[in-house]
Amino acid sequence: MTVPPGEELARLAVLHGVATSYQPSPDRTVTASAGAVTRALAALGVDAGTPKAVRAALAARERELRERLLPPTVVCWRGSPCEALAALPEGTGLRVETEQGESRDSVEELPLGVHQLTVTAPDGRTGRAHLVVAPPRLPTPRGRSYGLLVQLYSLLSRRSWGMGDLGDLGELTAWAGRALGAGFVQVNPLHAAVPGTPTDPSPYRPSSRRFPDPVHLRVEDVPEFAYVRDDGDPRSALLERAGRLREAVLEKGELIDRDAVWELKREALELVARVPLGPGRSAAYCDFLAEQGQALEDHATWCALAEVHGSQWRRWPTGLQDPRSAETTRARRELMDRVDFHSRLAWLTDAQLTAAQRAAREAGMPVGIVHDLAVGVHPEGADAWAQQEYFAAGMSVGAPPDAFNARGQDWGLPPWRPDRLAASGYAPYRRLLKALFRYAGALRIDHVMGLFRLWWVPQGEPPTEGAYVRYDAEAMLAVLVLEASRAGSVVIGEDLGTVEPGVRETLRERGVLGTSVLWFERDWDGDGSPLPPDRWRDDCLATATTHDLPSTAARLTGEHVELRDRLGLLARSVEEERAEAANDTAEWLGLLTRLGLLAGIGGGSDLSSEEAEVQAVHRFLLRTPARMIGVWLPDGVGDRRPQNLPGTWDQYPNWRLPIADATGRPVTLEELAASPRLRALIEVLREEPGPPGGSASAGA
Repeated sequence: MTVPPGEELARLAVLHGVATSYQPSPDRTVTASAGAVTRALAALGVDAGTPKAVRAALAARERELRERLLPPTVVCWRGSPCEALAALPEGTGLRVETEQGESRDSVEELPLGVHQLTVTAPDGRTGRAHLVVAPPRLPTPRGRSYGLLVQLYSLLSRRSWGMGDLGDLGELTAWAGRALGAGFVQVNPLHAAVPGTPTDPSPYRPSSRRFPDPVHLRVEDVPEFAYVRDDGDPRSALLERAGRLREAVLEKGELIDRDAVWELKREALELVARVPLGPGRSAAYCDFLAEQGQALEDHATWCALAEVHGSQWRRWPTGLQDPRSAETTRARRELMDRVDFHSRLAWLTDAQLTAAQRAAREAGMPVGIVHDLAVGVHPEGADAWAQQEYFAAGMSVGAPPDAFNARGQDWGLPPWRPDRLAASGYAPYRRLLKALFRYAGALRIDHVMGLFRLWWVPQGEPPTEGAYVRYDAEAMLAVLVLEASRAGSVVIGEDLGTVEPGVRETLRERGVLGTSVLWFERDWDGDGSPLPPDRWRDDCLATATTHDLPSTAARLTGEHVELRDRLGLLARSVEEERAEAANDTAEWLGLLTRLGLLAGIGGGSDLSSEEAEVQAVHRFLLRTPARMIGVWLPDGVGDRRPQNLPGTWDQYPNWRLPIADATGRPVTLEELAASPRLRALIEVLREEPGPPGGSASAGA
């Protein structure tokens, strides 16, 4: 009996990792539309446009899977049997070419790395695969540490050029490590942005995740800046203009103007580029070019071409849309000076990022700087141009409708193709991780669930018309664990929101920490009340808030509701929202009081009570078994404003606010270091916690 076309399409989808349904909640299953499944398959190079095409594609895929000896990438966790190899026919011969240059005829005692495996079955069939040999898990961070969470651009010092920079990051880590005993500082993604006017200020929609943005450079710390010569005294003029940008934000209440900052820094760096490098610096630059290879050449070429043709590469002359074309090669030669300029900026930024991590470690931080890996890249950016073969054409990453957003979400980021990642041995993913771990004591992975599956939204369709596409989570995790272990780095997964069953358990098994935010930690399987500290997980970074959420002071005072009401973002009446927010806060304050963490506090609305409540929230975090505890730096001075308000674009100044105190006055890094309120909050985290759920205690 012929299988109905719907069933054949579903079978074909499953064989290519496209899900035909999803569960927004444990008790509800939603079926993906046939159109969404068909378009996802098309983005994977599978024609499913007609019943005949579905049958042909299904037969071809079943034959391929039946006849192949190995998948494109095989994972071997050191110390455990390799399932893919155990399934080979008896008598199959193996040959391994290791990445270290050795030849082996066995997988026993292989070194860690990504090797090339060839197998020959007794019937003469051969198979080839990339063989990832990874440690079984990442080591757990030693002891407990606490640290600061900050959006770097918002952290201005008296030396900043209008926004926080890598010099400020080095100062912050050195001070926090030496004076506060902090173990880490977590920052926003520092990936390269897509240039334009105005530039998209979101750090989560970058041009490239592989290379950092030179807008973060501390220009004065570039050695060649001291030797800049031109008519008059250009350095003094540049510093004077930088001072005006800084004072506009700190003294005049203006927003951070990333474009103005970059315009000034680019002018300064153009002058710096004219200064010849000394022999040692020149040798270091040549080493960097050789190490980064084709990836850096592609990135710098895109930057140079964008200066000529604009940043939307799909509108460039046809030949230039292909990074490997003869036209692009010719253009690269013609623009060699600009390609070298952008390559040098990548080198300078890499050097300052490395110096910041070194400063953190020298200050005694066991972790150091926690960098953030965005979930994807801008469709018009350098990575999407240089790695076109790895991205799914006509697709965007997002999220299906759920309890938090009934319309779903479209993030405007093209997803990686899982089939081509696997065929390459995850080469672009490995190169990305290796680049970030150069200067990261830890890496936070935004939407870590994307290692397992991503919601693909067809271009031009609403997010409701999407479908989940699976990735080889074992391979993605093996590469992650391999590269992190080589660097000696910690990995933190942002696993907030709806998480597929089994994901958190798998991450924990491999040593990847999770993320727990106080206001979301409730007994969802029970009565929904705030989760007592002894029931929190230990393998996580625990915080009171994040960059996408209200500050702790705003939540305690209810000001986050008033802000959303002013912007017309409430789905219900403001009275209902106020009541729900007040009830939520009251439940948490009630638990803090019962635990003795708010003893003696009257609960009034004065600043001293608010400050004490903020301290109590963090004292609660200390009661949990969490291995890492993060303090949102603006919480240390009572800042009321979120750095990003999801659901807004021009209604709210997302990603453009400096850290401010409770009155909205911008606070410099120097003032933060001298702030009694911040010091008092940090002292809470230096207390020795009492037993989980018991009475409060203090110690050395």
